[in-house]
Amino acid sequence: MNRPLDGMKVLDLTRALSGPFSTMILGDLGAEVIKVEPVSGGDMARQWGPFDEDISVYYLSANRNKKGVGIDFRNPEGLGLIKRMALQSDIVVENFKVGTMEKMGLGYETLSAEKPEIIMASISGFGSAGPAKHWAGFDQIAQGYSGFMSLTGNAESGPMRVGTAIGDLTSGMWTAIGILAAAVQRKATGRGQHVETSLLASLLGLLSVQGQRYLSLQDIPEPCGNTHPVIAPYGTFETADGPLNLAPATQAMWLKLCSILSVDELAADPRFLTNADRMQNRHALKDLLEASLKRKTRMEWTPIMIEHGIPAGPINTLGDVFNDPQVLACNLVETVDHPIVGPLRQVGLPVKMGAVADGSSVRSAPPLLGEHTSAVFSEYGFSQAEIERLIEDKVIHQAA
Repeated sequence: MNRPLDGMKVLDLTRALSGPFSTMILGDLGAEVIKVEPVSGGDMARQWGPFDEDISVYYLSANRNKKGVGIDFRNPEGLGLIKRMALQSDIVVENFKVGTMEKMGLGYETLSAEKPEIIMASISGFGSAGPAKHWAGFDQIAQGYSGFMSLTGNAESGPMRVGTAIGDLTSGMWTAIGILAAAVQRKATGRGQHVETSLLASLLGLLSVQGQRYLSLQDIPEPCGNTHPVIAPYGTFETADGPLNLAPATQAMWLKLCSILSVDELAADPRFLTNADRMQNRHALKDLLEASLKRKTRMEWTPIMIEHGIPAGPINTLGDVFNDPQVLACNLVETVDHPIVGPLRQVGLPVKMGAVADGSSVRSAPPLLGEHTSAVFSEYGFSQAEIERLIEDKVIHQAA
């Protein structure tokens, strides 16, 4: 059976993480993604460690299911080639600084004037309007600017960044969603459109109840570590051998927890009668619960809690995660052959679809710089002589 986006051609002009992650999602879903990189060094992520056989693991994490092309962006003929490719593509994705595409003669208005059905997607750091529109889009800067870091950490640590580049990754996800929505609408209208998001907008879109607390109540949340911001008890609790996550999110679960831990007196304690009471006295409640939880280990408590309907689980390392029987049973890690690294294991697309018979998403390894240049230009209608001349003149690059 065909993959959902089979037949869709995406010209990927992005680098680092937000854009490549977005186009990788499209590639996982079946789109043909042409990754265009500058001939001098390629995607900047190629320089970021750690490295496996001199290949950046950072780069490997976001660039599978793509064909790699090298072009000299500083050469006017190179920019002309990119425009020619764009006009033969369904979708163009870019994450340059605001205004850069226009300076290169590749802006949406220019392309759509010649091809009204084209969809362009742009990711910036802070949006295409406002005083910060020209700021470069770096994840940690956006995490701080968006207020995301103010919600993470605790009183002792102060603001903390999330452990992955959450602004880059979520802006890539929002972009993929926007592209798919534009593609659906194009079927009805025949016209494409310009899809935009930013690291700032993407992170605000994830503020959820924390953002609504301020918008509705002018309540400014403080970082609360591993405890839930509005539900108690809910978070990380110490056991005999380390921390355990517990999530008794309802009043019924709270009463059940008291019974399991043999602390029924807490259920009748005026300090803990309602969730609002428990939130007000959550530090004292945590100490009382931990006194009972320290009677057993994490993995002794986990099945007991789950059996009685209390969500619970250990805090795993990545070594634990990738050897966990649940992760293995769900086939969340797939393997593909890389020309230099060899067998390459990757976390696959988290979405399983009936249209993909074998359930796989990782079909081809992240490309070497210019790995598919000649083949791709041939597919775009360039003659072999023209391709050889462009390589000779160093306008394009074909990997050995």
